[in-house]
Amino acid sequence: MPDDAKADWDQRIALRSDEQREFAFPELDPPKEVSAVGGVGHVTIDWTPVDGAAGYLILRGAGEHGPLEPVDHHSGDVLSVPSPPYVDTTGTPGTPYRYAVASVPEVTAHGRPSHTVGAVPLVAGSIAPTVIVTVDVVAEGTELARPWEPMIGSERLSQLLCTDRTGGHEIGTELEDALRRMHDEIGVRTVRAHAIFHDDTHVIDGDTYDFSTVDKIYDKLLGIGLRPVVELGFMPRELASDPTKTVFAYGAIISPPASYDRWYDLVRALVQHLVDRYGLDEVLTWDFEVWNEANLEVFWSGTKAEFLHLYDVSAAAVKSVDTRLQVGGPSSAAAGWVDDLLAHAAEHHTPVDFVSTHTYGSPPLDVRASLERHGYGDARILWTEWGVTPTHFNPINDSVFAGVFLLRGMRSAAGRIDALSYWVASDHFEELGRPPRFLHGGFGLQTVGGLAKPRYHAMTLLSRLGPVELPVAYEGDGGGSLIEAWAARDRDRVAVLLWNLTLDQTKADGATELSRNIRLQLPGVDRSWQVTATTLAIGAGDIATAAAGLGDWPSDDELADLADRSRMAVAKLELQDEAVEVNLPMPSAVLLELSPR
Repeated sequence: MPDDAKADWDQRIALRSDEQREFAFPELDPPKEVSAVGGVGHVTIDWTPVDGAAGYLILRGAGEHGPLEPVDHHSGDVLSVPSPPYVDTTGTPGTPYRYAVASVPEVTAHGRPSHTVGAVPLVAGSIAPTVIVTVDVVAEGTELARPWEPMIGSERLSQLLCTDRTGGHEIGTELEDALRRMHDEIGVRTVRAHAIFHDDTHVIDGDTYDFSTVDKIYDKLLGIGLRPVVELGFMPRELASDPTKTVFAYGAIISPPASYDRWYDLVRALVQHLVDRYGLDEVLTWDFEVWNEANLEVFWSGTKAEFLHLYDVSAAAVKSVDTRLQVGGPSSAAAGWVDDLLAHAAEHHTPVDFVSTHTYGSPPLDVRASLERHGYGDARILWTEWGVTPTHFNPINDSVFAGVFLLRGMRSAAGRIDALSYWVASDHFEELGRPPRFLHGGFGLQTVGGLAKPRYHAMTLLSRLGPVELPVAYEGDGGGSLIEAWAARDRDRVAVLLWNLTLDQTKADGATELSRNIRLQLPGVDRSWQVTATTLAIGAGDIATAAAGLGDWPSDDELADLADRSRMAVAKLELQDEAVEVNLPMPSAVLLELSPR
């Protein structure tokens, strides 16, 4: 992608609507108790949660009098985080800092900061600190939430029918294979994609509708075992008020309809057709999402008021087929317009069965407070896009850091979000043009050619957690902030997933001062049990390192060799005194599976 085109995209994608709101956010108090503790290479900030907060913004100042500024972990998107603690690795070791925390009711607003607390990130010594992680393997436990299973993102699904080739690989065949793998190996159940109304699906034929291409797409998807999340967009050329307003290399039209009555008729006709073809019981399990990121000018050329009207009309059209069908939105960027939609819907008695929004570079915020604030507390929460970066062609997408970031985000979402959909399954993705080379920083969890990237490996590790979550406790420098664990039991097998990560993307290639030695204590485990360690780290499960020196498009033989060399490392470990010891660099993760011999 040319640098000037990328700069233009970055400028456009950053635009946010500044239209005035019709309601005021509640004035949230700052957290009452805030602490900051310096550790080797980092400071961990902790605080007491505040009712009504969607998240928290961490502020930092140098010395005693430096101005407080948001801590920037260089995600390129929202800097607020959903909950404590926060590990800051962006400071200079040995330098005193002051920290404060502000409550965030919604991504565009935050309250006054808390009192400040001081801490100093420590200079690393010659030996990495030890963190003790204790798992209660005999606890009754609770059901393990699995937010990665409900949904995955994809390039527009018309590409399932595409016979063109990228790098010698047929697009439709490989996209289908990638989605099938997500279903069969990871357990994913639905797929969300853009542009079911794009020109290439030909849904309007003169004065009638033609859904035959949509049928071919959804027949393929259901044949894999997946269901669609039907994103209602973009605007068919025949309905657009201004068909010159487009986005993406394939020219998706982003204008409002010339006639909202015709839009209503189209949506209703599609939904009725789907019910007639697949049966009401089946379609009742689907979600209908209105548009995509209308709060960015790049995706919606109309006003906020016009989008809210589009939502009203779309929801009415869906519900006219059957009131039990599920419809929601605002499908917004950076958690925006959630309160706007809910306040509008409450005033106009518009149904909202689920709230959907997106963010990148941080764990997803907790928008439940917004739902309860407007009387939609029973609505589901679907983050229908999420990832390590919003930037196309970013090398971090191919990195181990991104894989470990996925683990941290899924753990944060568990139990509070109904679906956290990683964007996207495959590098067969062409919003800004088709992939220019094999590894190009694409959004996909799998490459062109179908090889696993570290983020797919991370999904594999998650899929091996059992159904019963076990309690975990931490002790030591970075325990519970830099170092996290997710433990689960499945009959006579215990799995403990450990990782080491900061959100600071300037350290994506590693930071030796953040390495930690881990002592995993498992009181009650029989000493005869065997331990298998599966490791994701730089050089293990690391396709970018393994592919160094290859050309733009590796041959089939080179891909086969690369698939073998980019697998995660598997080793047998010894259990001694009911404990296992491992070293975790940053970034890295290890799954320890224990079972009787």
